[in-house]
Amino acid sequence: MLLARRNSNWLPDVFNDFFDTDYLPRTSATAPAINVIEKDNEYDVEVAAPGMTKDDFKVSLDEDENLVIDLEKKKQEESGNKGQYLRREFSYTQFHQSLILPDDVDRAKIGASVENGVLTVRLPKYTPQDLKKETKVIHID
Repeated sequence: MLLARRNSNWLPDVFNDFFDTDYLPRTSATAPAINVIEKDNEYDVEVAAPGMTKDDFKVSLDEDENLVIDLEKKKQEESGNKGQYLRREFSYTQFHQSLILPDDVDRAKIGASVENGVLTVRLPKYTPQDLKKETKVIHID
């Protein structure tokens, strides 16, 4: 006869082992996927964020002229009456990514758009005309 040992902690371990694996990582620990594409005249940075709108994003340059992408979305749904919650769901998503820009990016012409849950940041490159060196005569007092 085989003796079975009773383990009172089996339930949490089963769920932890199932949900926290390489095949099914915890959803709270994930970040949006980022693609960087180099074209002849620009770089495109794509951030996948399904369900997000342009109001959820903030794209800026920091004091070191790095590209900073922030995403924040708060969601609150209620059903039932105001006295006692029968169902209430909170959702909060936050993401912050800082990217060092190449030297050939024209920082004055950076643009961004959101379409179908994908934020696209266009980083135009300097054209050869922009890089043309100008001579300057310095006046001597």
